[in-house]
Amino acid sequence: MNSKKTTTEQEMREMLTDGCVLLQPLVIRCIRLDQTVDAGRTLDALIEVAWGKQSARFAVEMKALFTPKAFEDAVNQLKAATLPAGTLPMVLMPYLGESQLNELKRVKISGIDLCGNGVVIVPDRLFVFRMGARNRFTSSAPIKNIYRKNSSMVPRVFLARPSFEKVSEVLVEINTRNLLVSAFNRTAMGMGTVSKAIKVLEEDLIVSREKGPIRLIQPDKLLAKLLENYVPGKPGITRVRVSLALSELPGRLADLSKELNLPIVATGLGSVNRYAVMQRGETLSVYCPRPEALLARLPASESDRFPNLEIFATEDESTCFDSRPDEKTGFRWAAPVQTYLELMRGDKRDQETAEQVRVDLIRQAVGAA
Repeated sequence: MNSKKTTTEQEMREMLTDGCVLLQPLVIRCIRLDQTVDAGRTLDALIEVAWGKQSARFAVEMKALFTPKAFEDAVNQLKAATLPAGTLPMVLMPYLGESQLNELKRVKISGIDLCGNGVVIVPDRLFVFRMGARNRFTSSAPIKNIYRKNSSMVPRVFLARPSFEKVSEVLVEINTRNLLVSAFNRTAMGMGTVSKAIKVLEEDLIVSREKGPIRLIQPDKLLAKLLENYVPGKPGITRVRVSLALSELPGRLADLSKELNLPIVATGLGSVNRYAVMQRGETLSVYCPRPEALLARLPASESDRFPNLEIFATEDESTCFDSRPDEKTGFRWAAPVQTYLELMRGDKRDQETAEQVRVDLIRQAVGAA
């Protein structure tokens, strides 16, 4: 079958009644839709699953999304329901991954998807576990990927400030911490983008707003998501030897940033000593969208052999997001999360150093929540 982006609950109901929900070698038949299970509670369907000459009935809770939150909600609804005698619980979703199937097995709830994966449990009579069928539903979220590029500023802001009273506060915080917006007149992020991204974070069980504030609840999972989706850019690199001591460079660059109205921010790797113990070389690495304008004001000569300044030409807003000004010079160092992501794309030594940054990020997020 061809891949499709999403499905709806109505389409799933039609597939169930038309006999198009399959899990070999079982035969699945819809008895009726909208099964009442207890006072005020209705599940989506009552089905019969047959194998050989035997069969069992299941009350089904459907979810058109297959996010972690949708899965958790379906399982919790089934756990809370009082099912009719002789009826077993079952989840139906567009796609069930290995971890979800194993969780269903652990809690003894059956589940099938629209791709051919599933676990069916009839105590003392039947156990079927099938996985490995590919996900035909390429997207289950309203934004394609909130953990990459500029969209990642929404999840990143929760590592700097883990709790907000309302979405508008998140929006203001993002645009304030976005250097290219707050100081260099780039177009600000809009409310719609922030709202949609927060919805994805809720579905991924990374933030919660069930009890009022919008709170970061899984900083470790957030970091893992950001790392999984982090793709370093491929900016042009200019290496020069500046006729200044390395200790003087940050202050000079901060002055030029103001004079030229030009964003200049240290890279994550260039900022590592701000957040971890690690010996770095004698070169300062920075992001700057117009290296030529900067070089025109520096006493510098191009050199690949003994450079003390590396300039990465980029206009990616996420690399400069939440940069931290030096108290003495005003020079901007990369945010700790940017440092973590860049270190994790490095060698073994870099990755070991990244663990120091990760531990601090999680500790600070938990402490401030």
